Amino acid sequence: MGEGRLTALLQESLAAATRLGAAKPSDFRAVIVDTTVQEKAITFPTDAKLMHRARERLVKLARKHGIALRQSYARVGKIALIKHQRYAHAKQFKRANRQLRRLRTMLGAVIRDITRKLAMRPELIQVFALPLSLARRVRDQRQRERGKKVYSLHAPEVECIGKGKAHKPYEFGVKVSVATPLQRSRGGQFVAHVQTLPGNPYDGHTLTTIIPAIEDTIGVSLGKIVTDAGYRGHNAFLANVVERPLDLASRFGAVRPTRLGMETIVAGKIDEGTVVDDAAGIAFADHSRLHTVVKHVARSAA
Repeated sequence: MGEGRLTALLQESLAAATRLGAAKPSDFRAVIVDTTVQEKAITFPTDAKLMHRARERLVKLARKHGIALRQSYARVGKIALIKHQRYAHAKQFKRANRQLRRLRTMLGAVIRDITRKLAMRPELIQVFALPLSLARRVRDQRQRERGKKVYSLHAPEVECIGKGKAHKPYEFGVKVSVATPLQRSRGGQFVAHVQTLPGNPYDGHTLTTIIPAIEDTIGVSLGKIVTDAGYRGHNAFLANVVERPLDLASRFGAVRPTRLGMETIVAGKIDEGTVVDDAAGIAFADHSRLHTVVKHVARSAA
């Protein structure tokens, strides 16, 4: 869909809500800004699974383009992966690491074999550029090593983000900033702005880009922004940024993304016979936890 089309859909949703009287432009002058993690549909990443999958993808791509490999390691690679998982489950880590080294050796052999064959097929260099680059990164990365890592081959943009949750110490996805009005509108609670934040930046350092983006989306100037303590030390050029000492996300529950987007429920009651297009239907976003957060912050700010 793309970021541009999603922004246009959100703007049309808010415009439809304004036309129907469900919200007023002044409702969006004070907003709550928080971040969450948009998790990707990936399995829990382990070095063994990533190296096994990288080798399989390279072998499949080589067969598709008619490159004959010396050995595909299809059978022994699968056996090594199964042994590694069983040894790790039994806490026999020396034996598990031995199988992990075998998987790394097999992946390196396939990479070198394909690299040699591409010298005679220069027209395929561009086709294999990204798969080979990801495979080399998977082969070279190590546990407890700092720096950007590959956690998924089909979604290399995935990052490991720790939000301090006891039940889920690490989440694999992309950090997302979500802005909602401070006061509940007549038609319900709306999502005023959503933006991805690649690179897992510090929350307080994102306001310099988030504030202009929110104003461009809603079409009015912001007068007040309410954040949690995670935004302490922000560098935004807005004097009226309120940092609440309590963590709203841990106390009331954060906005949770799902497979179909954010969890939303149609809130505003529309008179029968009123025609609302699909974009307007998305605009009437409501969630019980967001209601609680908004009411609490509104009472505290009063």
